[in-house]
Amino acid sequence: MESFLKELRHYKTILPRNTFKTLRGQALAGDLGGARKGLNKMKQKLCGGDPHANCSSKLKNRKGMEKH
Repeated sequence: MESFLKELRHYKTILPRNTFKTLRGQALAGDLGGARKGLNKMKQKLCGGDPHANCSSKLKNRKGMEKH
């Protein structure tokens, strides 16, 4: 669970606040599978739908992702 929360913190600045809180709440409540699935869906949405795409250039353009 700690590794998921650590990964989720990387996306805190680009995810909508409600989505971030929902995914965090799911993980803390024990639904780690659902939280991972939700985060993966959001990543796909940010990358244009391709789960295997290299979306680092798209993420760099988003607020707060310049360092990652």
